[in-house]
Parts: sequence; C-alpha cells; structure tokens
Amino acid sequence: MAEAADLSGRSAIVTGAGQGVGRGVALALAGAGANLTIAGRTEAALEAVAAEISALGAVAHIVVADIARADDVARIVDGAQGRFGGIDILVNNAQQAVLGTLLDLDDAGYRLTFDTGPLAVFRMMRACHASMKARGGGSIINLASSAAIAWDTSGAGIYGSMKEAIRTLSRTAASEWGRDAIRVNTIAPLAASPAMVGWLDAMPDGPDAFLATIPLGRIGDPVRDIGAVVRFLASDEARYITGATIPVDGGQANWQ
Repeated sequence: MAEAADLSGRSAIVTGAGQGVGRGVALALAGAGANLTIAGRTEAALEAVAAEISALGAVAHIVVADIARADDVARIVDGAQGRFGGIDILVNNAQQAVLGTLLDLDDAGYRLTFDTGPLAVFRMMRACHASMKARGGGSIINLASSAAIAWDTSGAGIYGSMKEAIRTLSRTAASEWGRDAIRVNTIAPLAASPAMVGWLDAMPDGPDAFLATIPLGRIGDPVRDIGAVVRFLASDEARYITGATIPVDGGQANWQ
C-alpha cells in the first residue's frame, strides 16, 4: 500500500492559487511532495505562494492567467506540461462570482460567473485529460458550495446554480473518464478565505451567530482542513473514490 498522501514527483495544477483556499490547497499538495503549477491573475500573490512552496521543498511554476479566457487555459496546461512533463492533479479553485437577487443582477454578472465557473472547469478538465490518460490516470478536484442547497438561496441564485453546474460536470467526467483511471470529485468547503473573513467582519452583530450554525464551531483552515482533504483525494489512498461531493464545512450543511 502506498504511503498516505504521498504525492512525490507528481505534477499538480491549482487555479486561483494566490490566496485563500487556492493557496492552502497548493501548500498542502506541496507538503506531500507534489510540484505545482499555480495560476492566478496577480503575479505578486503567486510569487509569494511560490516562495512558500519552495520552502517546503517542492517546485512552483507560475502562470499569470485569467481562466475566463480559453487562450489562458491553454497556457496554464501547456506550462505545466512543459515544466513538469505532464499533469497528474488538477484543482479547479479559481472563481469570480456576482452575488445579488435575481432582479438586481444582469446578463454581464451571469456571464462572468459562468465563464469563470463551469465553462472554465469544462475547459481545464478537457485540456488536462490527454496528459492524465497518457500518465496512467489522474485526479481532478472541483469546488462546489452549500449555497446551492441552502434552505433559503436568496441572493445566491446565480452563484449556487453555477456551482451545481460544476457538480454535474464533475459527475459526468467521473463517469466518462473512469476507464482512463481519471478520478473526478467535488468538495464543498467552508474556509477562512479573505472574502469570508471580510464578510464575517462586516456582520452587524459580529460572527457569533454564523459560527453557531457550524457544529464544530469554527471556519476551516485552508491548509490543514481544506488542503488536507484535497491532498487525500489526489493521493492513491483515495483511488476508489470518484464522482463524489464531499462537504468540508465542519458539519454546517446537510447534503442528504
């Protein structure tokens, strides 16, 4: 049996890796021995994460890119193949989302949310398929959200529907690519990203009411909580898991 979460020598792509969950995932994978292609829109943020990856003994390749652009998706994948010879792990984390009620939002917000969501995931997965198949298989981890299954989805209609589209694409890829030894799973994280911290800080009555909805009583750490689950799913220890949605949210949402 392989050592738990040993990713030594494997090549991983993480989009949106300059902060928050993406950074946490990249560091967790690097800590298990993977070499990283990290993509995002802000070069300075990527350089800071690359330095952290290097400190863990892994190699980081930076690609400044906008996942809404098909040409940039190709550059990310080509960069990973050129630097590391192929791709074993893909984590589709990057996302721009517009929140608001259906009457407040417009077509531009809808397009932005879907272009950086399911369309980008679709493009990234397809672009990585051939390399993963040639290397004997791989692991793709996409991100969902409990916003899609909340009792009251007011203000999150476009965001939630986008995340459900990603879940459908993930399940379909798992079904179609299992014969190629490519596993595709989805996680639904609740993590201390800059956006989440800012949202909690802006609450009129403070964050206590929100934290009370989480059975474990805290927001997840991007490296130790979210990154650890991604690291597991990317490893041989999860070789019989595919097509699943795994909540990593301290028990907050009911996915039954």
